[in-house]
Amino acid sequence: MRFDIRNYFKTGKTPYTAQFSEDFSAENFDGSVIREPVTGSFQAVPTADGVVMQLTIAAETDAECARCLTPIHQSYNFSVDYFVKERELDDPDFELPLDEKGCLDIRELVYQELIFKIPRVLLCSPDCQGLCPICGKRKAAGCNCQPADEAAPADARLSILKQLLS
Repeated sequence: MRFDIRNYFKTGKTPYTAQFSEDFSAENFDGSVIREPVTGSFQAVPTADGVVMQLTIAAETDAECARCLTPIHQSYNFSVDYFVKERELDDPDFELPLDEKGCLDIRELVYQELIFKIPRVLLCSPDCQGLCPICGKRKAAGCNCQPADEAAPADARLSILKQLLS
Protein backbone atom coordinates (compact mmCIF):
# COMPACT_ATOMS: atom_id res chain seq x y z
CA MET A 1 0.00 0.00 0.00
CA ARG A 2 1.30 3.43 -0.93
CA PHE A 3 0.24 6.91 0.18
CA ASP A 4 1.10 9.77 -2.18
CA ILE A 5 2.20 12.24 0.48
CA ARG A 6 3.60 14.81 -2.00
CA ASN A 7 0.26 15.02 -3.77
CA TYR A 8 -1.57 15.10 -0.44
CA PHE A 9 0.38 18.22 0.57
CA LYS A 10 -0.86 19.92 -2.60
CA THR A 11 -4.46 18.73 -2.81
CA GLY A 12 -5.35 17.18 0.56
CA LYS A 13 -8.10 19.18 2.22
CA THR A 14 -9.85 16.38 4.10
CA PRO A 15 -8.53 13.56 6.28
CA TYR A 16 -7.43 10.42 4.48
CA THR A 17 -8.09 7.02 6.10
CA ALA A 18 -7.22 3.54 4.86
CA GLN A 19 -7.41 0.06 6.32
CA PHE A 20 -4.74 -2.50 5.48
CA SER A 21 -3.84 -6.13 5.87
CA GLU A 22 -0.22 -7.12 5.15
CA ASP A 23 1.39 -10.56 5.09
CA PHE A 24 4.73 -10.69 6.92
CA SER A 25 4.99 -14.49 7.19
CA ALA A 26 8.18 -14.56 5.10
CA GLU A 27 9.90 -11.75 7.03
CA ASN A 28 12.56 -12.19 9.71
CA PHE A 29 11.80 -10.78 13.17
CA ASP A 30 14.72 -12.32 15.11
CA GLY A 31 13.02 -15.62 15.83
CA SER A 32 9.46 -14.33 16.04
CA VAL A 33 7.05 -15.46 13.32
CA ILE A 34 3.97 -13.57 12.18
CA ARG A 35 1.71 -16.25 10.73
CA GLU A 36 -1.48 -14.20 10.31
CA PRO A 37 -1.67 -10.97 8.29
CA VAL A 38 -0.96 -7.78 10.23
CA THR A 39 -3.99 -5.51 10.22
CA GLY A 40 -4.42 -1.86 10.96
CA SER A 41 -5.24 1.57 9.71
CA PHE A 42 -3.45 4.61 8.37
CA GLN A 43 -4.78 8.13 8.76
CA ALA A 44 -3.46 11.44 7.47
CA VAL A 45 -4.89 14.80 8.54
CA PRO A 46 -3.76 18.08 6.98
CA THR A 47 -2.85 20.94 9.31
CA ALA A 48 -1.64 24.49 8.73
CA ASP A 49 2.00 23.40 9.23
CA GLY A 50 2.03 19.94 7.66
CA VAL A 51 0.40 16.53 7.90
CA VAL A 52 -0.33 14.54 11.04
CA MET A 53 -0.29 10.82 10.34
CA GLN A 54 -1.30 7.96 12.60
CA LEU A 55 -0.47 4.32 12.00
CA THR A 56 -2.38 1.72 14.05
CA ILE A 57 -1.10 -1.86 14.01
CA ALA A 58 -2.44 -5.19 15.32
CA ALA A 59 -0.16 -8.24 15.05
CA GLU A 60 0.14 -11.73 16.54
CA THR A 61 3.55 -13.40 16.87
CA ASP A 62 4.80 -16.86 17.76
CA ALA A 63 8.26 -17.45 19.19
CA GLU A 64 10.20 -19.52 21.72
CA CYS A 65 11.45 -18.47 25.13
CA ALA A 66 15.15 -17.65 24.84
CA ARG A 67 15.94 -19.61 28.01
CA CYS A 68 13.65 -22.66 28.11
CA LEU A 69 12.32 -22.87 24.52
CA THR A 70 8.67 -22.80 25.63
CA PRO A 71 6.36 -21.60 22.82
CA ILE A 72 5.21 -18.00 23.31
CA HIS A 73 2.25 -16.32 21.62
CA GLN A 74 2.34 -12.52 21.83
CA SER A 75 -0.20 -9.90 20.73
CA TYR A 76 0.79 -6.38 19.71
CA ASN A 77 -1.70 -3.52 19.39
CA PHE A 78 -0.21 -0.05 19.15
CA SER A 79 -0.39 3.31 17.40
CA VAL A 80 2.41 5.55 16.19
CA ASP A 81 2.01 9.23 15.36
CA TYR A 82 4.08 11.18 12.83
CA PHE A 83 4.17 14.85 11.92
CA VAL A 84 5.59 15.73 8.50
CA LYS A 85 6.28 19.14 6.98
CA GLU A 86 6.47 19.46 3.20
CA ARG A 87 10.07 20.69 3.20
CA GLU A 88 11.17 17.53 5.05
CA LEU A 89 10.30 15.36 2.03
CA ASP A 90 13.39 16.58 0.14
CA ASP A 91 15.73 16.01 3.09
CA PRO A 92 18.07 13.06 2.31
CA ASP A 93 17.85 12.03 5.99
CA PHE A 94 14.03 11.85 5.97
CA GLU A 95 13.12 8.94 8.25
CA LEU A 96 9.96 7.62 6.61
CA PRO A 97 10.22 5.19 3.66
CA LEU A 98 9.47 7.16 0.48
CA ASP A 99 9.87 5.87 -3.05
CA GLU A 100 11.31 7.95 -5.92
CA LYS A 101 7.87 9.50 -6.63
CA GLY A 102 7.40 10.68 -3.05
CA CYS A 103 4.90 8.01 -2.06
CA LEU A 104 5.02 6.67 1.46
CA ASP A 105 5.39 2.87 1.54
CA ILE A 106 2.94 1.86 4.30
CA ARG A 107 4.04 -1.79 4.23
CA GLU A 108 7.67 -0.82 4.85
CA LEU A 109 6.61 1.60 7.58
CA VAL A 110 4.64 -1.18 9.33
CA TYR A 111 7.66 -3.50 9.02
CA GLN A 112 9.97 -0.90 10.58
CA GLU A 113 7.61 -0.30 13.49
CA LEU A 114 7.27 -4.04 14.14
CA ILE A 115 11.07 -4.40 14.17
CA PHE A 116 11.18 -1.81 16.97
CA LYS A 117 8.23 -3.26 18.93
CA ILE A 118 8.99 -6.99 18.90
CA PRO A 119 11.71 -7.72 21.48
CA ARG A 120 14.83 -9.49 20.25
CA VAL A 121 14.90 -11.70 23.35
CA LEU A 122 11.55 -13.09 24.45
CA LEU A 123 11.06 -14.84 27.78
CA CYS A 124 8.07 -16.92 28.89
CA SER A 125 8.32 -15.15 32.28
CA PRO A 126 10.75 -12.63 33.76
CA ASP A 127 12.03 -15.23 36.25
CA CYS A 128 12.45 -18.09 33.74
CA GLN A 129 15.27 -20.35 34.96
CA GLY A 130 15.87 -21.98 31.60
CA LEU A 131 16.87 -25.58 30.91
CA CYS A 132 18.85 -27.93 33.14
CA PRO A 133 22.36 -28.40 31.68
CA ILE A 134 22.35 -32.03 32.88
CA CYS A 135 18.99 -33.49 31.80
CA GLY A 136 17.72 -30.78 29.42
CA LYS A 137 14.34 -30.40 31.12
CA ARG A 138 12.86 -27.06 32.07
CA LYS A 139 14.04 -26.15 35.58
CA ALA A 140 10.59 -24.74 36.38
CA ALA A 141 9.03 -28.13 35.54
CA GLY A 142 10.74 -29.70 38.52
CA CYS A 143 14.18 -30.83 37.44
CA ASN A 144 15.78 -32.77 40.36
CA CYS A 145 19.31 -33.01 39.01
CA GLN A 146 22.13 -32.32 41.46
CA PRO A 147 24.81 -29.87 40.37
CA ALA A 148 28.12 -31.49 39.43
CA ASP A 149 30.93 -31.46 41.98
CA GLU A 150 32.59 -28.09 41.45
CA ALA A 151 35.92 -29.32 42.82
CA ALA A 152 36.55 -31.55 39.81
CA PRO A 153 36.52 -30.04 36.32
CA ALA A 154 34.05 -31.50 33.84
CA ASP A 155 36.91 -32.48 31.52
CA ALA A 156 40.31 -33.60 32.89
CA ARG A 157 42.05 -31.61 30.14
CA LEU A 158 40.68 -28.44 31.70
CA SER A 159 42.18 -29.15 35.13
CA ILE A 160 45.04 -26.74 34.41
CA LEU A 161 42.50 -23.92 34.15
CA LYS A 162 41.11 -24.85 37.55
CA GLN A 163 44.63 -24.58 38.99
CA LEU A 164 45.14 -21.17 37.40
CA LEU A 165 41.92 -19.86 38.94
CA SER A 166 42.93 -21.06 42.44
